[in-house]
Amino acid sequence: MAVLKRTVLTINSGSSSIKASLFSADGARCNFRYERVRDQREAFDQLLHDLAGDMPELVGHRFVHGGDIVDPARRVDAAERSRLEGLAYLAPLHLPGNLMGLDLCLQRFNAPQIVCFDTAFHATMPDLSKRLPIPNELGLCRFGFHGLNYAYIAKVLPDMLGEVAYKKIVVAHLGSGASLCLMENLKSVDTTMGYTPAGGIPMGTRSGDLDPGVMLELAKRYNPEQLSDMVFHKMGLMALSAGENSEMNDLLSSHSDNAKFAIDYFCRQVRAAIGGFAAKVGGIDALVFSGGIGEHSAEVREKICAPLAFLGFALDLAANNSGTDEIGLAGCRPVLIVPADEEVMIRDLCLSACP
Repeated sequence: MAVLKRTVLTINSGSSSIKASLFSADGARCNFRYERVRDQREAFDQLLHDLAGDMPELVGHRFVHGGDIVDPARRVDAAERSRLEGLAYLAPLHLPGNLMGLDLCLQRFNAPQIVCFDTAFHATMPDLSKRLPIPNELGLCRFGFHGLNYAYIAKVLPDMLGEVAYKKIVVAHLGSGASLCLMENLKSVDTTMGYTPAGGIPMGTRSGDLDPGVMLELAKRYNPEQLSDMVFHKMGLMALSAGENSEMNDLLSSHSDNAKFAIDYFCRQVRAAIGGFAAKVGGIDALVFSGGIGEHSAEVREKICAPLAFLGFALDLAANNSGTDEIGLAGCRPVLIVPADEEVMIRDLCLSACP
């Protein structure tokens, strides 16, 4: 068991959940999970209660968007707190909750607060991936997200895949928020999400990429506040299922045609992203599933992988159903399940920022 120099509390506020972990100086870890969060303040108050007086020496926060900086982590002072406030419009599902958690922890703990950015892992992307086909002087580019989990997966892949880990790997982080990342030499070279976490493949309540003409038409029909609410809360699986549900588990347990359509649409778009990455770099060497859907839904993994034999991927259905680490069929390219663990990366970044 590794021994840390300091006790670290990590805070990970997702679009529909809060995860926290207390890493004690003696190497122990205690996890706290709050699912389907509707009220961020109540969830954070419950977390503070559940800690039962344990006082961290460092508190690290997952922040979905870091703006145009490339630092993986920053210690929070007044200037950094103000800068983060100015980014909230870029990720309205996430950053308000991130900021609320930061402020509550600033009040509760007499300890340095470190913010760790999901966007930083994608700073290694080449211009062919970063640039958007719009005038460059507008200053808008592809940032990419879920970077803390991608960084964690890059950290553990060599032990799981050996030398293959350094080749061309596609990681599918599938949850309420979902994206895919193409890695080479354990670094990000492309990703599906773009300027904000609303782009890429369809998600629980976000559409992913859309024809710009659709957005122009919607802008004629709705005011900015209504349109923003639609973009972040009423699209994706929620819209594809005709309003039935945005949660994949609930859709999978439904027998409705609308639920089936939403699931099939989602899996088709994930396959398209995998195939697109393969076309960009001439094939891929391994496929990794992570995130709540990627880790726990054998049916979704099977639907995604079923047509991918032409890329060398096929599932061992028994392994897939049991959810083991390696679910690829023997003789085919590796397909792995790697449970998300942003908290480990947050912990490590905190210890690096405040040794």
